[in-house]
Amino acid sequence: MFDEFVFVIIPFLMVFLFFGVGIIGTLFWIWMLLDTAMKEPSEGNDKLIWIIIIVFTHLLGALVYFFVRRPKRIEEYGR
Repeated sequence: MFDEFVFVIIPFLMVFLFFGVGIIGTLFWIWMLLDTAMKEPSEGNDKLIWIIIIVFTHLLGALVYFFVRRPKRIEEYGR
């Protein structure tokens, strides 16, 4: 019973969690990339710089955009 748990169930859960986090992270990255491209105002190079940051830093850049820039944009422009 314990051997089955250790050698079958735990590796399955680890693989499931690993791919689940990867898929959710990638979907979040795509959402932030599209949000930046479609809703960020084109003042100067702000939109281009945020897109470059999100593309090259993947999940970290998307998280920074989501928590730092997006609330300011929504507050300033209402979208």
